[in-house]
Amino acid sequence: MKIIKCLSDYIEDEIHDSEKYIKKALVIKTEYPEVAEVLNMLSGEEMKHMQMLHNSVVKIIDNYRKEHGEPPAEMSAIYNFLHEKFIEETKEVKLLQ
Repeated sequence: MKIIKCLSDYIEDEIHDSEKYIKKALVIKTEYPEVAEVLNMLSGEEMKHMQMLHNSVVKIIDNYRKEHGEPPAEMSAIYNFLHEKFIEETKEVKLLQ
């Protein structure tokens, strides 16, 4: 399903943007605390966007199951691989936050 690939790309973008914001916030927090706080909030917003996109993927898969049964093995394998990858990346960002 092309939509899952598309949403997975967006999820990855959101995680990376969240990481970018929080890393910069940590670097500038002493010199520019107000800006660091804005970047921290933006990092959190990106993680919310990531979760919304993830929920959409899960809903697509659930709907597919209802209509067609289990998804093809290759679709499940790709989703599972990306899901595990995103979990690890998200853990790293949350530690920084």
